[in-house]
Amino acid sequence: MEDNVTLKIGDNSYECPVITGTENEKAFDIRKIRAESGYISYDESYGNTGSCQSEITFINGEEGILRYRGYPIEQLAGSSSFLESTYLIIYGELPSQEQLNLFREKVRRSAEIHVGMENHFDGFPTSSHPMAILSAMLNSLGCYYPEMSSNDRHQDLESFDDAAAVLLSKVRTIAAMTYRMKVGRPFIYPKPDLSYSENFLHMMFSNPYQDFEDKSGLAEALDLFFLLHADHEQNCSTSTVRMVASGGANLFASVSAGVCALWGPLHGGANQAVIKMLQEIHDSGDDGHRFIESAKSGKAKLMGFGHRVYKNYDPRARILGKAAERVLSSIGYENDPLLNIARNLEQAALDDDYFVERKLYPNVDFYSGLILKAAGIPPEFFTVMFAIGRMPGWLANWHEVASNDKARIHRPRQIYQGPAQRDYIPLEQR
Repeated sequence: MEDNVTLKIGDNSYECPVITGTENEKAFDIRKIRAESGYISYDESYGNTGSCQSEITFINGEEGILRYRGYPIEQLAGSSSFLESTYLIIYGELPSQEQLNLFREKVRRSAEIHVGMENHFDGFPTSSHPMAILSAMLNSLGCYYPEMSSNDRHQDLESFDDAAAVLLSKVRTIAAMTYRMKVGRPFIYPKPDLSYSENFLHMMFSNPYQDFEDKSGLAEALDLFFLLHADHEQNCSTSTVRMVASGGANLFASVSAGVCALWGPLHGGANQAVIKMLQEIHDSGDDGHRFIESAKSGKAKLMGFGHRVYKNYDPRARILGKAAERVLSSIGYENDPLLNIARNLEQAALDDDYFVERKLYPNVDFYSGLILKAAGIPPEFFTVMFAIGRMPGWLANWHEVASNDKARIHRPRQIYQGPAQRDYIPLEQR
């Protein structure tokens, strides 16, 4: 086994130490190359750059593997809950029953927001995008917990457990209040006897005279949705959280930045694009077969297929696909036209050589939109739901950065391609 990689530049050779991960991933360390040679590496969009060493999540895209702290996602999805998996992601080990009870209780007690924050919603037009509101409210939330958002790394770490519970719980409350503000309904306060996902549905859809009744297992499906989105290695939003945290920013500011990074249609907005695609196919009178041929000829863009990391079937999509069938069946939508179109597209991906050769398998966004739509979540809130689910990963990654006393502020380099040095021309001579 090699301990070093030799990099040759011209007549000079440079030794780069090899780093081996616990799953036998290998990297060569180039941190000293610039100082020794004057060269930097170039890797646009960081597709082949390891930005950190992390203990949280492992992905093998070629094999379709996703594990939280070593536990396969299939096992967690089948036996765990969102909050139990959240504890695992944040603290590194599965909790005992006592630890889980205490964690649930801390999250439960943190659901309400300060009454002063309710007035903040009055400042947003009802046309505001919910992700803009969520980011702003999470950032302002830190103002109500100055002892948890001091921008003093050591002090913020001391209050991390409480801050994590506050963000995990209140992100639901803020999301539900945003929805009710936009549709002109009064705010509904959380109830202590409901589970995490049940409470979210209660705050979203109850009214002052009648509580929302979950007769179709929607809370269970949402819990699974949140669990499957809880962390996904160094994606755009998680990398953003780590970069902001590397500057010493507090937890509230860092996750607020993560929300902004998630907002983009190429990241958190993909499931919304899937529903739009399925609806357009249905409106055209197609059952998906004509669209498949258009996609193969390059005339139409197939949303929800393929993944930047997975070159195999996204393991989360297998799990969520079965959940979508159960949920839509339980509410009498087993013959929903959008679901039928989704089935036809999935079958084509599995059987058609065009898709098989290109490894264009359905990803998690393909089915998550169907579940959220069935739950009555408006499409513009799909990314908000993603943010609720991704909060555990953001918290764990912030803590990993903040706990590393040797961590340096993130500062990528660039290859400058602008004009060479030139002299200023006075205005009257131009």
